[in-house]
Amino acid sequence: MAIAQSLLPEFEMEMANTRRTLERVPDERFEFKPHPKSGSMGWLAGHLANLPLWAAMTLQQDSLDIAPAGGQPFKLPETKNTKQVLEVFDRHVAEARKGIAAASDEQLMRPWSLLKTGQTIMTMPKIAVLRSFVLNHIIHHRAQMGVYLRLNDIPVPSIYGPSADEGSF
Repeated sequence: MAIAQSLLPEFEMEMANTRRTLERVPDERFEFKPHPKSGSMGWLAGHLANLPLWAAMTLQQDSLDIAPAGGQPFKLPETKNTKQVLEVFDRHVAEARKGIAAASDEQLMRPWSLLKTGQTIMTMPKIAVLRSFVLNHIIHHRAQMGVYLRLNDIPVPSIYGPSADEGSF
């Protein structure tokens, strides 16, 4: 089985669980922060919506300079409400799914680098970027969003098992 084909079921499950979490973010709580050092609920929702784009970017290019010398820093689309969050998320998930489905094992094993002002921050195989900086990163921030939801008395969705709000998957 090709690497991409083995990754797609996991990708689909994590994206569905993430969308179910994002659907619960109320517009009126976008400014909520559980701590002064925390990002707002709206920022976190937007970050989750944009993370699948990294899959498409990773597969389409061999590096990304987030602050190119003399150029514009890398910037992701901002979202102002849950409707926009879901639209951005759905668009990025579709792009990512298409890229993953078309990726060859050879392409997934090629190195990808993250740069800042031309300096390499890290390099790893594209498959490792997909697993760590896309899937694991989404799972991490989705868990944070679960805490934000709980602190606002918003039902937390069942993800890998029952939540206190949902008795089943």
